Amino acid sequence: MMDRLRNSWQLVKASWAVLQSDKELLLFPVISGLVMIGVMIVFFLPLAAITGIAAALSGAREGTAGGEILGLVLLFVYYLISYTIVIFFNVALVGAAMIRLDGGDPTFSDGLRIARERLGIIVQYAAISATVGVVLSYIRDRGGFIGSILASFGGLAWNVLTFLVVPILAVKNVGPIDAIKESAALLKKTWGEQIIADVGIGTVFGLISMLVIFGGGFLVFALASAFSSIALGVIGVIVLVVILIVLGVIQGALSGVYRAALYRYAETGTAPDNFDIGMIRGAFKDKEKRKLF
Repeated sequence: MMDRLRNSWQLVKASWAVLQSDKELLLFPVISGLVMIGVMIVFFLPLAAITGIAAALSGAREGTAGGEILGLVLLFVYYLISYTIVIFFNVALVGAAMIRLDGGDPTFSDGLRIARERLGIIVQYAAISATVGVVLSYIRDRGGFIGSILASFGGLAWNVLTFLVVPILAVKNVGPIDAIKESAALLKKTWGEQIIADVGIGTVFGLISMLVIFGGGFLVFALASAFSSIALGVIGVIVLVVILIVLGVIQGALSGVYRAALYRYAETGTAPDNFDIGMIRGAFKDKEKRKLF
């Protein structure tokens, strides 16, 4: 396990090298986040108020069949819109990263072009993901403790099954069902250390974020108390929030580059530029070889 995690860290560093060569890749998670915030402000808050009034007028109280159906429909709409936005910019990010890994010099427009060409497929995949999300949410809410466990395992299985769908959509002109099938086939063909490393990226940035929150929060509190300045405390909190946002952007971009590199190797058997062939091979183990150990 330690060897795999060590190898995964090397892959993360190689992904960082790619990100340094194309810093515009950071724009994709930034814009994705901004668009999501805009959607929440412009669409969902008014929608929540309107539907709340409509539910009250129609007598669709919480716990009734009408209220439950309305809630599931709204949840599906929320998932559909949010997944479409996130997947669109992820496809753009991975598409641009693929160009760099193949020796090209991508621009921000190149990534957007790739995603726009696949917008219809992205919406279809978002609809499938939204349906899965609603079903898992229903099981979690209605199934009690057992339902929560089943929903958690179901969510994990779905994430594993679709781990390479975004790179597939960025490279191939295939439908969402075919992309899911190919992602599952690659998972069967190879050992998914890519998932371990992707979780590792989240763990590393999670720890850094915790240090920023607790360490920075303590420092801000101490300085604000020492100088008896509320303004200083507010400024400190704003700085901490900005740091956390930057960390989230970098994590998102690294994950995109990482998946692009591993998909390229899984598909072609050759290591992309900036990635050592032995390091990449360490992330994929033939099932026959694994049976020997």
